[in-house]
Amino acid sequence: MKKILLTMLLGIICFIVYPQDTTDNGIRLNQYGKTVKRLPLVAEARDGILVFESKDQEYRLWFDIRVQLDGQVFFGKTMNPIGNGATVRRARFATKTNLGKNWYGELDLNFSNGVLELEDAYFSYNFLNGFKTRAGNFKEKFSMSENSSSRYLNFMERAMIVTTFAPSRHLGWEASYTGKKFLVTGGVFFQEIQDQETATYVEDNNKDYGRDQGVSLTGKFVFQPFGIQKDYGVHLAYAYSFRRPKTDVDPAEYGGIRYSTRSLSNINRKKYLDTDVLPDFKQQTIDNIEVAGYYKGLAVQGEYINNRTIRKNDLGNLYFGGYYAQAVCMLFGGRQVYDIEEGEVTQPYKGKKWGDIELAFRYDFIDLNDRGVFGGSAEAYTAGINFYAARNLKFQLNFSNINHDRYASGKRKLFVGEDAAGVLTKDPTKVVNANGKAGEDYNQIGLRLEINF
Repeated sequence: MKKILLTMLLGIICFIVYPQDTTDNGIRLNQYGKTVKRLPLVAEARDGILVFESKDQEYRLWFDIRVQLDGQVFFGKTMNPIGNGATVRRARFATKTNLGKNWYGELDLNFSNGVLELEDAYFSYNFLNGFKTRAGNFKEKFSMSENSSSRYLNFMERAMIVTTFAPSRHLGWEASYTGKKFLVTGGVFFQEIQDQETATYVEDNNKDYGRDQGVSLTGKFVFQPFGIQKDYGVHLAYAYSFRRPKTDVDPAEYGGIRYSTRSLSNINRKKYLDTDVLPDFKQQTIDNIEVAGYYKGLAVQGEYINNRTIRKNDLGNLYFGGYYAQAVCMLFGGRQVYDIEEGEVTQPYKGKKWGDIELAFRYDFIDLNDRGVFGGSAEAYTAGINFYAARNLKFQLNFSNINHDRYASGKRKLFVGEDAAGVLTKDPTKVVNANGKAGEDYNQIGLRLEINF
């Protein structure tokens, strides 16, 4: 009891001698008793984003929050029932900061449907002469579509070839240089850092088997022949990625590789396109060609992605790939915006005080069939209307017609046609339907409500 009283007395004396909040001399102490430098901040809303900034603009802190609510209905004569539904597609909370003229940091979390996932977590240094470098968890500079923020997507979901092969966020280091008419980036990357399941896989592969995490090398060159222009521009790019096996997969599947994707929906959970685990995986290479351009309110964009999967034990290489092409147009005087330093399309300017309306159309194709591997192929036509409200509100309406081939059976878990007896079968080799009739085909309509603040 005496020790407790003595400790309390010493605490009171320290508080008197070293006050936590003195107004006479302006000194402030942090929770560790250390004197800290004070810097008054100005708070303001910039296009609906809360920003705190010092008067000399050396320090800036702001929040980036977005919520996307999706609903979809599916119709057509389907062989496999599809459930309509709604979901919280994204619920993101990010904090970003500039520390002086050179340093930048970001932490971005996703809480969609109550599941916590880590998105961006990195810091960067700007040399202010075109050179930048960053380290942490972030998107690899590979695909224009994948790197475009989900805030500014022209469609509710990215094209199937992008979601299947384009590298997304991984732990790594990257350097870039922006010239007057070009952008070049290169980086080394390791694990995917996403959620508890992924973390457990990495830990178990290390603890139980002593496996290396695996290394990827990704580089990209972007040519912008017109440089920085207000009303028009052209984007030509080539990207290449070399990727070794990673340990962010189930230890039972290590040494194999699996390619799969959902067909333009986060609500329809069926994966028609799925190669299953391919054994004897050694490494893979992915390359991408991008062509894009914009003129005032009109923008066109396309990508061709090719994957080469190299296998061990004298097994032949596998080649998968696909592409997409899209066009969008603002109807009421709005203007498309291209970020030359990032090499991607960003938020458009609205043409009216009440906002603007954008029409969008896209065709995409993917093929996961090669050398005895039948993961399926598919094509999709998507038409969309995007309504940009005056504030940071966006409404998207998408209609998609999706056509899968007979091999898009979800690892032979889904019906793909009728056999000779007229009975539905999941075995593509027994399907007697003609090409264009076999495989699951259907339509879907989706609506998204998005708010950014």
